[in-house]
Amino acid sequence: MNQPPEAHVASGVAIRVGRVHYLIKRLIEFGDPMTSTPEMPESPSDQTRRALIDAAIALFGQEGFRGTSTRAIAQKAGTNVASIAYHFGGKEGLRVACGTAIAERLARVVGKTDLPEVETPEQALHLLEGVIAAFAHYLLLEQGEADIVAFIMREMAEDGPAIREVYATTMEPRHRAFCRLWEVATGWPAESDRTRLTVFAVIGQALYFRIGQTVVQQRMGWERLDEETVRQITEVLIANLRAIVAANRRQP
Repeated sequence: MNQPPEAHVASGVAIRVGRVHYLIKRLIEFGDPMTSTPEMPESPSDQTRRALIDAAIALFGQEGFRGTSTRAIAQKAGTNVASIAYHFGGKEGLRVACGTAIAERLARVVGKTDLPEVETPEQALHLLEGVIAAFAHYLLLEQGEADIVAFIMREMAEDGPAIREVYATTMEPRHRAFCRLWEVATGWPAESDRTRLTVFAVIGQALYFRIGQTVVQQRMGWERLDEETVRQITEVLIANLRAIVAANRRQP
């Protein structure tokens, strides 16, 4: 019995949960060495510093830099106001430290800029799938990602120093790495306008599901995002990625 066309499409793009988890694991294996290095116990001073950064990321994202007082940050972190000056030199230094911390976290998710050598379009596509799967998993399931996204959106709107730190150390080099993979996958030059814009569009699809999470959940009838719902989202993201790659491949 013949299946309707949409059934063939669905069967062709469906990704098993195990496959997505494999892609995430594979990509993170190429990531920051910190992911495989045993963590040393934090000193009380390091714990305070981390608590201040986490509190500031949350509050700066919610209220903005100007709308957040050092007293509120210290209170949320469970420490005193003087500790902000001690660890960061002041509120502005804490803001920059937030950008550095976010850059380090994102680097561990999306991997190194010197990705493994790929020789074929299929190999490049598999790594691109891994990037998207890992990014979506992090954005939609990992704790603290909502605060980070809110912080980044605020910093972008204000053109703050923290977003410049995140861009210089994480966004730009990894966007360039993604573009190099795109060149292998499609044949379009990595630094062409077409490639750079297309890569932004592909990454932006994953980001939308975090920014528009409330709307997505209401429309889909989901109470929350969990492993199953994120699997469905990731299937769509990777199906779109494959379709865009196929549409952009240059014929030899």
